[in-house]
Amino acid sequence: MGVGKRLGGALAAYLRRSVGALSIGLVCALMVLSGCASLRITDPSRTATEQFLLSQAAIEAVKPFSFVVLRGHKIFVEDTYFAAAEKEFVVGELRAKLLLSGVQISAKREQAEIVLEVRSGGVGIDRYETLLGIPSIGTSAAAAAAGAGVPVASIVTPEIAITKSIKQIGFASVAYVAYWADTGEVVDSSGPSVGKAFRDDWWLFGFGPRTIGTIPPVDHQVD
Repeated sequence: MGVGKRLGGALAAYLRRSVGALSIGLVCALMVLSGCASLRITDPSRTATEQFLLSQAAIEAVKPFSFVVLRGHKIFVEDTYFAAAEKEFVVGELRAKLLLSGVQISAKREQAEIVLEVRSGGVGIDRYETLLGIPSIGTSAAAAAAGAGVPVASIVTPEIAITKSIKQIGFASVAYVAYWADTGEVVDSSGPSVGKAFRDDWWLFGFGPRTIGTIPPVDHQVD
């Protein structure tokens, strides 16, 4: 009996040590695996779609301009009166058009022969959504209750769409007037030139989106 008890105690101690070692090993393995699976994702404040819509609309707005009258002259581009969004890209596109047309751009106003003032009627995006089906219900009630300090369970019904469409259109309006720096006499001018770009996403019976448009990315497929 004494030998049996000693053997049983030794076996129990061995099992406890084995279980303890296995537990520590599993914890370490989980820590390592969770560390390997850690992924940090950051997104810019503006989507690629928004940026492409505005920049492509700006390209289309500048495209019709002809600067033949200004060719060979030193030009200073005055953008003080350009208050619309995407100012840097639109003015940059205009400067590129000037350079490609044979115009010399001066960095200083006092060194220029001609001042070209650029302005815009607006640069922005219009968004249109259509839904044939039943929209999601419950978000406004839950938000109102939360704003009033009333605890309420948030219950939101899912959207049931037979067909759904989201269309986004980017617009950019650009115009300019050019005049002699010394006399202020007008040399050249343009009326507002409006450029457009669009993207259309649609779903059918929950399948989609299918995307068409004039900007990248217009295809959700991963290469």
